[in-house]
Amino acid sequence: MATVLMCRRFPRLSRVTAFPTTAKRKAQRGSSQGKKEKRDEPGAAKAGTESGATIQLLKAQDYRVLYNPAAYAKGGAGSQQHVDRDSQAFGDTFTGPGSPQAPHTFPTASSQASQALSPVRNLPKPKSNTLLEQTILATLRKEEAEKENPEVHNSKEDPRTFQKGRPEYRSLSCDSADPAPTLPAEEGESILRSVAGCEGGPGILTDHFLKLSRLPAERRAALPSDPRFGALCHRAATAIGLFSTQDLIHLLKACVPLSVPASHPLLDACEAEFCRRAWDMGLEQLLLVADCWRCLDRSVPSYLGILFSYANLHWRELTLPQFVQLLYIIGEGRRSPADLAQKVESTILKHLDAFTLEELGAICLGLFKSLSGISDHVMRRIADRVSLQMEDMSTYALVNVLKMLRYTRMDHLPLMKELGKVIPARIPATNIQGIMHISLTYSSLHFFNEDVLAAVAASLPSKVSYCRSKDAAKFLWSFGCLDYQPPNQEEFYSSLIKQLHAKLHEFRKFPEHLLTALLGLAFVNRFPVELIDFALREEFVQKTRGSKYELHKDLFTLGRSVEIECPSYRGSRLPPQLCQEFTEMASSFAEREIYIRPEILEAKSLLESMLGGPEYVRNHMILPHTRSSDLEVRLATDGRPIPFNFKDPVAAKKLKGMGVSLTDELMSQLIQGRAHNQSPTEAGNGARIPRQELGDAAGAPCSDGTLPAGATSQAEPKPGPWQPREVRLALQVSNRNHFCYGSKRLLGLHCLKRRQLRLLGYAVVEIPFWEWFPLLKRTRSEKLSYLHYKVFCPGQLPRA
Repeated sequence: MATVLMCRRFPRLSRVTAFPTTAKRKAQRGSSQGKKEKRDEPGAAKAGTESGATIQLLKAQDYRVLYNPAAYAKGGAGSQQHVDRDSQAFGDTFTGPGSPQAPHTFPTASSQASQALSPVRNLPKPKSNTLLEQTILATLRKEEAEKENPEVHNSKEDPRTFQKGRPEYRSLSCDSADPAPTLPAEEGESILRSVAGCEGGPGILTDHFLKLSRLPAERRAALPSDPRFGALCHRAATAIGLFSTQDLIHLLKACVPLSVPASHPLLDACEAEFCRRAWDMGLEQLLLVADCWRCLDRSVPSYLGILFSYANLHWRELTLPQFVQLLYIIGEGRRSPADLAQKVESTILKHLDAFTLEELGAICLGLFKSLSGISDHVMRRIADRVSLQMEDMSTYALVNVLKMLRYTRMDHLPLMKELGKVIPARIPATNIQGIMHISLTYSSLHFFNEDVLAAVAASLPSKVSYCRSKDAAKFLWSFGCLDYQPPNQEEFYSSLIKQLHAKLHEFRKFPEHLLTALLGLAFVNRFPVELIDFALREEFVQKTRGSKYELHKDLFTLGRSVEIECPSYRGSRLPPQLCQEFTEMASSFAEREIYIRPEILEAKSLLESMLGGPEYVRNHMILPHTRSSDLEVRLATDGRPIPFNFKDPVAAKKLKGMGVSLTDELMSQLIQGRAHNQSPTEAGNGARIPRQELGDAAGAPCSDGTLPAGATSQAEPKPGPWQPREVRLALQVSNRNHFCYGSKRLLGLHCLKRRQLRLLGYAVVEIPFWEWFPLLKRTRSEKLSYLHYKVFCPGQLPRA
């Protein structure tokens, strides 16, 4: 019965299976698009199909979450009457405590089935393949069906908008501002009939192509399959060497509206001939031909190499439009000529005030796409101008500047402040990829602006169906990194988690996106069990090893976080040997980069003097998956320090003997950073102070001396037994990179760390940089007094 229903809903799939269809579709995309992630077309996700599925979500402390996507359907926030016809793909049944395991099938869910999740104790282990295969098959079938219902919302902007700002671009691009009048279809038939007996030269062939390119669109679409057109193309390719350069350019321009496939033999012949003639052509012609190749979506690395060499030799002859067009071509070709880097920077500075705002956006986009480095000075000059004229800049051009700002790690405070004023009102009208880049800029630069993030969260649920897997992952990462849960948090997170399920098949090719999304969720204490089980499976872990990104740290952080925060989780886990390998890698990095930092060494040395020796303090990572150091101290109930660090006293002495000169320059870098003069204390006066108060610990060890159930892991240190009446302190010597820019708001990873330390029974003691770094140049007695108060604060001992 289910099969019949599926065939009725997806009639084009009644004769083929999902996977061959997908393979066929991929084969038709062309070799030139093989390296790019295709834009999705979720046109079928509309208000009428918004679901009421229950997504199984693990949340520490028996968290209950109501998942009801009908609440954000177009019909209104209060509507719960929509029937979820896609619940088989995105939902899950749930078994309560003590109940038998329910099969992993997805019955149709109404609003009555959308109910709060019961506690996650005794959660059955998800079945290995059934659910995920159903999800992938259903999603692929939906995408095939959506090809008949094209997306009405264009989620991509035109990167060539800058060409409309100057008439000079008409001679550099194949787009004509004044298109030739359309010819009747009958004339096209006349041309095609004359092909068989035509013995005309290159000029006549060029004229045929130009006339055919002016036919109505529906007639042009049928030409590639017409044998007569194929014969015309063959004749032109055979005589390609006889064409004049101007005729050859006209021929190539005509191929654009004719939609000649990128792999067509005619284009092979044209590319070879243009490469042969390139050094005899002018720069204007070379740029025009490069633009035609871009419009044809054909990869021409040899031609571009010649173009860049020619431009390098004739750099002084470049006009302003030619320079901008060249950077556009560089970006679209994803190539960064190293020998042009210095000349590009000097030319940007030369014409900075003459560029239009759209041209500035195009320049930044070209540099970003080609991964071209740019100096801080040049980027700051661009940001200076943009911050003064932001209101006159299009959102698309502004987003391109933000991409480059993020790439160069430029903390330009005037631009970010102005952005916070201008962009919130524009977000509802911005496409989903633009919104994603705005969010990612704030998280990458650690800027927290609640107005911007709240506007993003309010706008996202209605547009979430247009999210690619990458977009959904980066939204979750951005909000998790900044530890921000918006006012509509349940609606916001539920819609994104549902989209992750919809894009589950993409994560086999892009595993980094799933890990990015799950870490962003973990930062804000959300753990979707089905996705976690998928990410920790052996087959997925193997795929991460083949990624171009280093994903082992993300896997380690996710796996250990689930063990500590979700003790009832029964899904897949990382193998112990893999966890041990990751732990050793993290420890090796910490010994080289973290343990030897001057602010940590100074605190450790003073604590040893104050408490009685190195055996009373341990500088290590209590949670290696969080990749930051802790100074561990143990106290008895009477306040007496307890010795416990007998593991490696020799190493402790070596660390103690390392000298670091605390110069004024070093102190300035530690306290202020490299790019702003405002002190962190002053900058953070208006920011929210996080809840990590001094000694605010949660969770005590059990009466029998064991850790809470499910919280143990190989990564946790076990130097000695945990006494029933002792207090373990985890002193956090933080630096400014643990906090949002210019504030006292902790980033998501460090909130996660403190939360997990408390779950393991530690009392978290903050030694924040805005207090400790200024003390580093004060007297020894002042530093000892400060640390004595932190360790022996009266609030610590009553928690034992």
